[in-house]
Amino acid sequence: MAMTFLRASCLPTLFLILLSCNLRASEAQTPAPAPGLSYTFYRTTCPQLESIVRTQLQTVFNSDIGQAAGLLRLHFHDCFVQGCDGSVLLDGSASGPSEKDAPPNLSLRAQAFVIIENLRRLVNNACNNIVSCSDLTALAARDAVFLSGGPNYNIPLGRRDGTTFATRNVTLANLPPPTANTTTILNSLSTKGFTPTDVVALSGGHTIGIAHCTSFTPRLFPTRDPTMDQTFFNNLRLTCPTNVTDNTTFMDIRSPNVFDNRYYVDLMNRQGLFTSDQDLYTDSRTRGIVTNYAINQTLFFRDFVNAMIKMGQLSVLTGTQGQIRTNCSRINSNNLFILPGMETNEDEKLASY
Repeated sequence: MAMTFLRASCLPTLFLILLSCNLRASEAQTPAPAPGLSYTFYRTTCPQLESIVRTQLQTVFNSDIGQAAGLLRLHFHDCFVQGCDGSVLLDGSASGPSEKDAPPNLSLRAQAFVIIENLRRLVNNACNNIVSCSDLTALAARDAVFLSGGPNYNIPLGRRDGTTFATRNVTLANLPPPTANTTTILNSLSTKGFTPTDVVALSGGHTIGIAHCTSFTPRLFPTRDPTMDQTFFNNLRLTCPTNVTDNTTFMDIRSPNVFDNRYYVDLMNRQGLFTSDQDLYTDSRTRGIVTNYAINQTLFFRDFVNAMIKMGQLSVLTGTQGQIRTNCSRINSNNLFILPGMETNEDEKLASY
């Protein structure tokens, strides 16, 4: 199974990439699919699936490229907490608050959930209710990377949706905060089978998107984190003048809306936003990986793809496990069979822009 990478010279604008770049491929082996998943899972049952998702997301990103980072982060936060089962999409219930309500997920983009639900409707209309919300979340993350200038690659599909969501404490335990240092992150992700190379590659997802001041104010107040560039610090203090300011800033100051390797150049210039970012360059165990990615985008793309496919297979449900949700925010009722197109008015409100 080969994966295709975009040439770095084809990154100046979002859809000019798709229309006018002369693409060339480099070959690398993608990870084998987990049992129950397949790179051709919907080839006969919903052959138009990936086209539907990509076409819809092109429209979304043409209006707001910022949504790409939101969808990528949604997939991360789903997979790292009890596996890639779509549990982060679920609303809370009488049994307690959902993963959405846990502190690490409060900053997830509300529109990302709406986009996933809209994709479910479009796909259900074309193929009936056979594609899981967890598969749609994985596909949306893949296309968020590609449509913002990153590599185009295949992912194994066939996930089914979970019927439970994690508690607040479990969510907190599985999503290291932006204030975490490299030791904390490496230790946390090693329990899931990730190597230091995987960790540094996945951190490259911060090459797109924004962050709230509260995620990095400990580096600004009461004094400058000495690992932070002085000019970068001065500019951030203009955006975040107090330690309770709730403004936002780009995570990659060089190319904030393009998925590329500039994030690692930021780190080498002491312009990483989070402690969890900058410490990757400070720590001797990961510094060399950061440097390699900063000078070799093809290497970064290759390792990022491998790590993403690996992450996307964490504790997946397959076969007869779980379910295929008829609404991504709710578990299917055991007493109600819903045919495609029979959603409620509440669903229609949720899925509208």
